[in-house]
Amino acid sequence: MAPAVQASSGRDDWPTPQAFFDRLDAEFNFTLDVCASEANAKCSRFFTQRENGLDQPWGRERCWMNPPYGAPIKAWLAKALEASLSGALVVCLLPARTDTRWWHEFVERASEVRFVRGRIHFGDAEHSAPFASVVVVFRPPCMPR
Repeated sequence: MAPAVQASSGRDDWPTPQAFFDRLDAEFNFTLDVCASEANAKCSRFFTQRENGLDQPWGRERCWMNPPYGAPIKAWLAKALEASLSGALVVCLLPARTDTRWWHEFVERASEVRFVRGRIHFGDAEHSAPFASVVVVFRPPCMPR
């Protein structure tokens, strides 16, 4: 018999912990949260589900991205890579799922991958996430590390 799989929380809008975001913001100076809601936006400029950040230009912004972790994650990573090649800096908070196609197709093409020590405690969740997390940085070609 196959082992039981961890049940999904049923939601995909878990907010990034503020202190975690603040440390990255101090380093990257974010100007746009590309995947937010009114309640969990981390930047003064942000795209909600209504504006659909996948359909918006990210220009040469310094983007923060904590995308939905389900099936749409591949589209968000494709957009992050595309935007970085056009001049945006995109920093993503993702589950560390090294066995997925999207990981090999997009994360392996990132400028930098930082594995997060321990488990992140998202928003008002009762417990920490049941998975490891990673910060993935897509830098524009002209931006040094």
